[in-house]
This record gives sequence, structure tokens and C-alpha cells, in this order.
Amino acid sequence: MNSEKPAVLKRLLTVLPALGLILALSMYAGISLGSTQSGFFSAFDALISGENTHGLMDAIIWKIRFPRVLMAALVGATLSLGGLVFQAILRNPLAEPYILGISGGSAIGAIAGILMGFSRFPGVCLMAFAGSLATLFLILVMSSGQTLLRQNALLLSGVMVNAFCAAVIMFLVSMTQDSRLHNIIFWLMGDFSMTGFSQAGILAAINLPCFFLLFFLSNKMNLLLMGKDLAQTMGVNFAAVTLALLVSTSLMVSATVSHCGLLGFVGLVIPHLLRMILGPDHRILVPACILGGGSYMVICDTLARALPHQGEMPAGVITAMVGAPLFIYLLKRSRP
Repeated sequence: MNSEKPAVLKRLLTVLPALGLILALSMYAGISLGSTQSGFFSAFDALISGENTHGLMDAIIWKIRFPRVLMAALVGATLSLGGLVFQAILRNPLAEPYILGISGGSAIGAIAGILMGFSRFPGVCLMAFAGSLATLFLILVMSSGQTLLRQNALLLSGVMVNAFCAAVIMFLVSMTQDSRLHNIIFWLMGDFSMTGFSQAGILAAINLPCFFLLFFLSNKMNLLLMGKDLAQTMGVNFAAVTLALLVSTSLMVSATVSHCGLLGFVGLVIPHLLRMILGPDHRILVPACILGGGSYMVICDTLARALPHQGEMPAGVITAMVGAPLFIYLLKRSRP
């Protein structure tokens, strides 16, 4: 195992700078493009001059676009990494937080917190985390005892729970009679429009420790792919590792949903693409998903802002348009 470390480190030093450059370029494009066209050179001047300038374009870039791009990168990294973890635990390439209903359960908890008047942090975040854990527990209970096609049974349980969560969400929205209705609907489709540095900072404080924990457990995820019995013979405490992976992933996904709403299929697209390019080693895939997922979400959010002639569309529309066809393709390919 120790002889593999230099090879892994060499691959990391090759892959991560390339993905980091893609992330930096996508973030710069996200800062430069929008309904108010600033141009690449104007954005560069604004970034160099600093936040204390008083021009209109400088204010747009520093107070609106820059925190929004940071949030999009953090959300994309979180959802991509969450999909990778669920795929490793369930040994199913179709698993991801949105499809399994974890995001839907988080959304129910977040909406309940909003309607009860809780603050975004910590009230709504805690409610979203409770909703994600309840959904995860329900999925595991529904799929337990299904020895035949156990992975497919768990996936189907997640799809059913996701449909139920969607119905509960629509019920809660229909019962809302005040001005929060429009904001909730737009937020459900994946919204970055109200992002500021404080929201991005809170989400980073919650999710970055989870990133480090998941990277620390990345080799354990490699062993989990071999199955429970073989992983235990290799010295893995299966119950403890699985619990740590599930709780940390549910925490960061629920925090993301409470801030930005539902963004589907990000955890399906990026892990699958990177796995095809980089191979199955999670020691490479975990940091690659963080950088690749961040780049993907920034690009999707930039398209959501730049494509409409007036206003903008939710970023979740773009992610669903890309991810849903890929999910259908993978589902068809996974048939025996």
C-alpha cells in the first residue's frame, strides 16, 4: 500500500493543477459575463483594483457576481462529492443525492424552517439536515431485507421517496399564502441570485471540514467497493466508516440545499465523467470531484444568467437538461 503513495501523489500533481486551471477560468468567465456585459478586461481591472472602488461595474462584480461564483463553485463541489460518496457506499453509478431523495428531504426541512420563521443559519440549515437524515433513514428501512437486486431496490426506494418529497413540497407551497411563495418556488429550482459573501462563508465553514474528512476516508471508499466482507478483512470498520460517510455527506448536502435549493443530477454527471477519465481510485476522484464539480456548476450558473435576453433562469434548469438524459442513458446501459 505504501508503494502506491508516490504514484497517487504523482497523479494528483498532474490532475489537480489542470482541474484547478479549468475552475479558475470558469470562475473568471462567470465574473465577466452576465446581463450587464463588462467584458473580460473590465472584470480583470475590477478584480485588480479591489473591492473599495465605487464604479457601478466594480460594485456589480464584487458585490453580486464574485460571491455568486464562489457559492456556485462550492455548491457544485459539494453535490459532485456527495454523488461520488453515495455511489461508493451503494456500489451503484446511478446513486446521487437528488435521485435518492436526500435533496428532497432536505428541501422539505428547509421549507418547513422558512415557513416557521427560522433564520437561514442555523435554523433552516438544521431543519434541512434533519430532513435529509429522516429521508436517508426511510430509504434504508424501505430497502432493507431486499436480498435480490439489493442495490436496485435501494435505488428504487430512493426514487419513490423523492417523488413523495416532491408531493410534500408542492403541498407546503400550495398552503403558503404570503409573499414568500414566489421566492420558495424560484429557490426550489436552484437559485444563486440572493447570494452574498456571508452565505458563501457559512456554507464554506460547514462543508470544507466535510471535504477534508471525505478525502481522509477516500481509500476506505476504495475498499468499500469490494463489498462488506472483504472490506472488513482489509481492516475497515464498515459500520463506523459508512456512518461517517453518510452523516457528513447528508450534512453538507442539506446545508447546500438550505442555501440554494434543489440542483439535480450534478452528483451524477461529474463523478461519472471523471471516473471514465481518471479511473476508479477515490484518492484521485475526491479532489477531482471538488474541482470538477465546482467548474461545472459555475458554467451552468453562467449559462443561466447569460442565455435569457431578459432576467435569468434558475441554474437547476441547466443541470437538469444535462443530467436527466445522462441518467436515462446510464439506466438503460445498466440493464442486465
